[in-house]
Amino acid sequence: MSILIFLSSGLFLGWSVGANDMGNVFGTAVGSKMVRFKVAAVVASIFIVLGCFTSGGGATLTLGRLGSVNEIGGSFIVALAAAIAVFWMSRLNLPVSTSQSIVGSLIGWNFFSGSITDYDSLMKIVSSWMFAPVVSGVVAVFIYFLVKRLLNRIKIHILYLDFYNRFGLIVIGAFGAYSLGANNIANVMGVFVPVAPFRPINTYIGTISGSEQLFILGGIAMAVGVFTYSARLMRTVGNNIIPLTPVTALVVVFSSSTVLFLFSSQNLERILATHGLPTIPLVPISSAQAVVGAIIGIGLYQGGGSMNLKLLGKIASGWVTAPVLACVISFVSLFIIQNVFNQAVYKPVRFSMSAAVERRLVSEGITFAAMEQFIGKEFRNAIEFKKALISSGTELDESDLSRVVELSELRYLIVNTDIIEFEISQGWFTPEQTATLKKLNGRNFKYSWELRDELEAMSPDWKLKKDTPEGRHINRNIISKLDYIYKKFWVIR
Repeated sequence: MSILIFLSSGLFLGWSVGANDMGNVFGTAVGSKMVRFKVAAVVASIFIVLGCFTSGGGATLTLGRLGSVNEIGGSFIVALAAAIAVFWMSRLNLPVSTSQSIVGSLIGWNFFSGSITDYDSLMKIVSSWMFAPVVSGVVAVFIYFLVKRLLNRIKIHILYLDFYNRFGLIVIGAFGAYSLGANNIANVMGVFVPVAPFRPINTYIGTISGSEQLFILGGIAMAVGVFTYSARLMRTVGNNIIPLTPVTALVVVFSSSTVLFLFSSQNLERILATHGLPTIPLVPISSAQAVVGAIIGIGLYQGGGSMNLKLLGKIASGWVTAPVLACVISFVSLFIIQNVFNQAVYKPVRFSMSAAVERRLVSEGITFAAMEQFIGKEFRNAIEFKKALISSGTELDESDLSRVVELSELRYLIVNTDIIEFEISQGWFTPEQTATLKKLNGRNFKYSWELRDELEAMSPDWKLKKDTPEGRHINRNIISKLDYIYKKFWVIR
């Protein structure tokens, strides 16, 4: 029961995503009166769940690096703060970005817990917010140009054209719903993945991991949001920025859906890397920005005279307000839950350099003059430790500073395979990985990297592979297992 209570905020956020963001997928179709709302809702619900289940992992990993919430009470508040921000914007009929809301909420948790925000991941996500609408606009203009040329050359009877448009909007809407689920499930359930309370389940279609179970639940919540609250938002996006014809509606849906797919497909990333092409970062992007970018692109291509600039300004203000609002709500709520209701919202993580950390840093070529004075000192959180390093006069760059902090994180681990016996029996770990863990049974480790080094030295099944497309796929699997056993073997002191 307590697990369901804590997950309720994620389900609420999923509901908010379905209510808010489905307007960005089927809004043009419903707004142009080419597809009935009930048809759009049924198609969207089915394909959202499929997208969440089959392709939800890629963007979730990037979001997890931005801020890894390590207590389920904290996950509850982070998701709730983002959901409140999205719901508030929805009440104002503004198609805000759920991606921006969850990022703002995560940063609020980082501030409260004293965790360092991974600015590389943050910049990757923020840059995608600026890049995605531009790409969507360019794709929309290109497709609109091709479609118009095609229609001018091929004379199609108006009744057949109407049928093709309706059918196309449903098919492309299904693709858009799938892409929305694949990309935005990271926003809905990503903060719960590090503290996922579910064990893997064996089924006829294979093993469903705890993360995948979270994704399915989030997808169902999104589907409920589509049915119960998305109709008004569909009409706001669908026809108010510029007047949409059936053709422009079709182009907008396809363009924005393609952009969502590009930023969430691990298979596409692997194919591009295999052929030596630049890969697209797997990050949760704003479906609102993608669809609005597509509409603006077509509007500008048509001369820009019919664009509702006042509404665009209102929508843009919502994109700025939502993450700030989510960050404030998150920080304040965490304080109240911890200090008024005595609920744990984060596990305290301390930092201390030791001789072992010093040797590891030197082996990686990282040294600084004041290193010796930090040996044996303990710091309450990452921010305090980083400030002390900077104030000591060290000239380390940002990446080296982050590495010092990362290696100095105290994680008192005791290997105990009994507490992961279910996962072992279900075959989640390979026989070689299991045998290696059992050899280390009862061993203590002060830092998580010490356990990882020991596992790599004892078995190639725990060793990360070269940075190739196939290697990245294997490495993701190994890292997810390492993160899981770090959580299971962690002894709070």
